[in-house]
Amino acid sequence: MKVLVTGGGGFLGQALCRGLVERGYEVVSYNRGLYPALDALGVIQAQGDLADREAVIAAARGCEAVFHNAAKAGAWGSYDSYHQANVVGTDNVLAACRAHGIGRLVYTSTPSVTHRATHPVEGGTADTVPYGEGFKAPYATTKAIAEKAVLAANAPSLATVALRPRLIWGVGDNQLLPRLVARAEAGRLRFVGDGYNKVDTTYIDNAAQAHFDAFDHLAPAAACAGRAYFISNGEPKTMRETLNSLLAAVGAPQVDKTLPFGAAYAIGAVCEGLWHALPLKGEPPMTRFLAEQLATSHWYDMAPATRDFGYVPRVSFHEGLTRLKAACT
Repeated sequence: MKVLVTGGGGFLGQALCRGLVERGYEVVSYNRGLYPALDALGVIQAQGDLADREAVIAAARGCEAVFHNAAKAGAWGSYDSYHQANVVGTDNVLAACRAHGIGRLVYTSTPSVTHRATHPVEGGTADTVPYGEGFKAPYATTKAIAEKAVLAANAPSLATVALRPRLIWGVGDNQLLPRLVARAEAGRLRFVGDGYNKVDTTYIDNAAQAHFDAFDHLAPAAACAGRAYFISNGEPKTMRETLNSLLAAVGAPQVDKTLPFGAAYAIGAVCEGLWHALPLKGEPPMTRFLAEQLATSHWYDMAPATRDFGYVPRVSFHEGLTRLKAACT
């Protein structure tokens, strides 16, 4: 079977490509750039922009399934840039599925689609936690639109499922951990609030496994078809323990300083104004959305994923830290 992975060059994307190759599939990755690591795996690379419908449709030719993992992430950028990648890009993937009669689509979403200011989520499922409102970040806004489109597209001819992995980390992370380490080493990392809010995270192997489990069970009228699921290690820990454990594993300085939520929110508002007005390069050090995320508890119930497609985290938080530390020594 030939499978298309969008965004195969990213952290999760490479894990998906690697796992699919190991399972005997022929894999095509649709990326903005070209990645030697994918060449080494024997993955066929198609280069292009998600907003280019014809290019996406061409990349999917001959495929029988799609893992739509590519997205514009981050905490800053124009709404249009997020809309083009996340909304238009997802519409183009759906168009490619229809054009080629592709029967299965596994979509990588995010828990951010349920974000509601400082409202905590403690043990929630996709059935009990509604979509968010009043998003202050185009990432969350556009991912919510895209997820709804994917689930609405579920039909006898195309079975779809949306997975919402929370804070993916692990060996090979070139996104979350490098940013945390850089800020910790510069002395610019703070807990927003007291740091005792509980959060879920997802080790990279577990995130990929959840996608494979869902894919294996996905079919028209399957229990998981047309549904969304939170994905994590299922081990909620305080932000203090989570952050300092990750930093310790890679030999970075520990964090103990705090910033009151009100101050962080105000700083975020000021930064957003400055970055809009001047504009300044890069991402602001703080935004209102980020302040809300960092100060609030977010952890989830894995029971629906276990029930509907057998997802059980295989790598514990402790084992993940051990692997991460070993990779850094």
